[in-house]
Amino acid sequence: MSACFAEEIALPQGISAYRFGNELVSMTILPEKGADIHEWVHRRTGTDVLWKSPWGLRRHRNNTTSSVSTMVAWMDAYQGGWQVLFPSGGGPSQYRGVELNFHGEASAVAWDLEEFGASTDGAGLRCSTRLARSPFHISRSIHLAPGASHIVIDETITNDGGEAVDYMWGHHPAYGAPFIGADTVIDTNAATVSVDEGLTGATSLLEAGATFPWPGATQHGNEVDLRTIPAEGAGMANMAYIHDFPGDVGWYGFTNRKLGFGAGLSWRTDDFPCAWFWQELNGTSGYPWWKGEYVLAIEPNTSFPGHGLAAVKTRGMSRSLEPGESATARMTAVMYESTTGVSSIDLDGNVTVRQERS
Repeated sequence: MSACFAEEIALPQGISAYRFGNELVSMTILPEKGADIHEWVHRRTGTDVLWKSPWGLRRHRNNTTSSVSTMVAWMDAYQGGWQVLFPSGGGPSQYRGVELNFHGEASAVAWDLEEFGASTDGAGLRCSTRLARSPFHISRSIHLAPGASHIVIDETITNDGGEAVDYMWGHHPAYGAPFIGADTVIDTNAATVSVDEGLTGATSLLEAGATFPWPGATQHGNEVDLRTIPAEGAGMANMAYIHDFPGDVGWYGFTNRKLGFGAGLSWRTDDFPCAWFWQELNGTSGYPWWKGEYVLAIEPNTSFPGHGLAAVKTRGMSRSLEPGESATARMTAVMYESTTGVSSIDLDGNVTVRQERS
């Protein structure tokens, strides 16, 4: 078992990045940019499983936008990777006298790096930020043990204000080629799929507002199986939500049968009872995708739909913290060797590999 490593690197865009890993996996974090997880690498194959936008990271001096739309401003700075969505997601959304920006303020501001390094116990970092548009403080600790293929992410949110404040909270890991493709299959313990009513367009496989058991049903007269991923050039875009995870842990895994490995997440269902299911498979005409991008995400979240805090509050799916109150969440990000998929992933990173594919 080799030791873990940790190194600070300067990206060409002038942004400091913090990379840590071991012989199996590595991860790169950008505290200056929303504490984004910029890379998540399977080291045997050298594959970064996270999608990258064609416009990429922006240099500091160019990290401005001429748009008054927070969605456009967020997209201007969106390099791909994995974001924290808090205290709103989707949107933007008006809440108690302020606009909560698209995908939440936590993903759009710099975080303070409090600890980073490697020791005999492992490697990782701790960082935090205090938001301006709501009285929340959010911190995260990310840790990898020697010889482990799973990374533990612990987060805490605290209401620093003097009155109760609502929120929604989630994660936005976007996956792309070469990891994602027609050779990749999806497994999860979700039981139900609910299709978005407002973000489902003409190129979707799914019927707007439909609800059906995972992994599929008859939609628009065709049999749909969401365990499979259409190849690049499919010309479709889907937005849905998976939920009704049995027990205390929700999980999913993407397995690339050709590359022989997979990546997945597990989390406490009390923290995130649902996950957003987003596929942009060369299907959206015009801004921002221009039918040119092939990316998908399964995104653990407290709430749906992904239309901002006001929308989930109307549906009774928002959460609230009293003054001084905190909430925590734990996620495990794991990589595993498999050509057949997985039948379970627990919160300790233990993976049960399928013996065969049905």
